[in-house]
Amino acid sequence: MAFIVLDHQHKLNVVNTPLLEKLTKALVDLKGDERLRAAVLTGAGKRAFIGGADINEMVDFNPDTGEAFITRLHGVCAAIRDLPVPVIARISGYCLGGGLEIAASCDLRLASEDAQFGMPEVRVGLPSVIEACLLPKLMGWGKAREMVYTGQSITAAEALQCGLVDRVVALENMDQALENWIEAILNAGPKAIRMQKVLIRHWEELPIDEAVKAGIKAFRQTWQSEEPRRLMQAFLHRPRK
Repeated sequence: MAFIVLDHQHKLNVVNTPLLEKLTKALVDLKGDERLRAAVLTGAGKRAFIGGADINEMVDFNPDTGEAFITRLHGVCAAIRDLPVPVIARISGYCLGGGLEIAASCDLRLASEDAQFGMPEVRVGLPSVIEACLLPKLMGWGKAREMVYTGQSITAAEALQCGLVDRVVALENMDQALENWIEAILNAGPKAIRMQKVLIRHWEELPIDEAVKAGIKAFRQTWQSEEPRRLMQAFLHRPRK
């Protein structure tokens, strides 16, 4: 297990260039860890997951520096999606702009009841870009349009209803809910979990017939290890209630 905490809580964990570079490095370093089973990404404190990008840095951008910054932010999102294990976003408080794009790049999203989600870029003269393109598949085109056109935020309850997050709990129950997910992942076959993440990426990107073929190939490959047989035997010989 890996826990990654973005700590800039005196500024609602907004991301700037140094933080983006550190976060990308941490994620890339984890990719090569064969022992890794899952990762959790969260923001320090209770007020924000990630409150967006740092406007104090962005206000002086020109086309070149703007492109460099947004490319760095995409690099974080890509590194999350490229991790070979599930990444869980633990979200409390504000999850805005680039923070929501980072959350959308994770595999599972757990939110506290007080969480707020928004894409406010248009309010400061910017379009929502990069991994905002993931939002329509998560929450539907209508709700995604509403968020990026109006810049208005939605509550955790609304985010759950439209599919943007996977579970909402009281703040004091977040650690237990997170532990339940982690325990289930750790009890599964580690090779199967890694293969499942690969297949989910195929499901996102390939036509159905090609995704099915990729699944058949993956199923064949799983039998090259003892993991399926070992876990099936354990299931068959489990204590009966």
